[in-house]
Amino acid sequence: MASPTRLQQEIAERILQLVRDDALGAGAWLNENATARRLGVSRTPVRAALDHLAEQGVVRRHLNKGIEILSLPAASDSTRPPETVDLAMVRLARERENGLLPDQVSELEVMRRYELGRPEAQKLLARLADLDMVERKPGYGWRFLHEPRDQRLRDESYRFRLLIEPMAMLEPGFHLEPGWIAEMRVRHIEALQRPWRESSSIAFYEMNADFHEGLAAATGNRFFHSAMRRQNQLRRLSNYDWDQGMERVRVNCSEHMAMLDHLEAGENEVASALMRSHLLRASKLKRMVKVE
Repeated sequence: MASPTRLQQEIAERILQLVRDDALGAGAWLNENATARRLGVSRTPVRAALDHLAEQGVVRRHLNKGIEILSLPAASDSTRPPETVDLAMVRLARERENGLLPDQVSELEVMRRYELGRPEAQKLLARLADLDMVERKPGYGWRFLHEPRDQRLRDESYRFRLLIEPMAMLEPGFHLEPGWIAEMRVRHIEALQRPWRESSSIAFYEMNADFHEGLAAATGNRFFHSAMRRQNQLRRLSNYDWDQGMERVRVNCSEHMAMLDHLEAGENEVASALMRSHLLRASKLKRMVKVE
């Protein structure tokens, strides 16, 4: 058994911290892709770190289903305070969406605004870059890649999604793997059972994004998939600053799982109609403007 590299050990510890932050325990499930997004790294080192945790008996892989948590080691005294970077991400999203952050920021400004040390600020900016939300400027500083979302852009986004997402399920080649459906059900149930905290909006959005992107990918049509990925990028910061409360989380999960039930039964027309209703209701929600 090869010894884990320093990077694998570091990412394994960060995965365990995410599990603790989300109050998960034995029997809960992890998703490799979503975990990589939350950590702001590619899937390859996350996969290696999870393999390391599997060798330790902490998790177990199940083919076409995901990663099951078997046990959770006690946190060491050196573990960073829970949610530090996630909370900073939520607060940055809120300030950016409310027009309080300029198009360009520096590492020092991120450290000052969100009371982060340099390593945490670098992790935050690296995660934003990995998710295509910022890019490093030549020489110094970082530049946001998308404008803050105003009501006009939000309305345009929903009108576009109403055109493509219900129709995606009616594509001739539409096909979902049973393992993907099962994984989505597990992740939605866990989202409903997990205690809600300010930083929970990140994991909830990434699950939501994976759901919509997975449906687009199932068409086998690269244009549907590309369009949905672009939409997920454009709305990520806005949804990290979640302001609809846990009740809307319950509605969202319930509507998603109803679509999964009909898709699994081969009732794509019903699922398509449910998607249209789902997006229409979401489009009518009024966003609360929060200035702090």
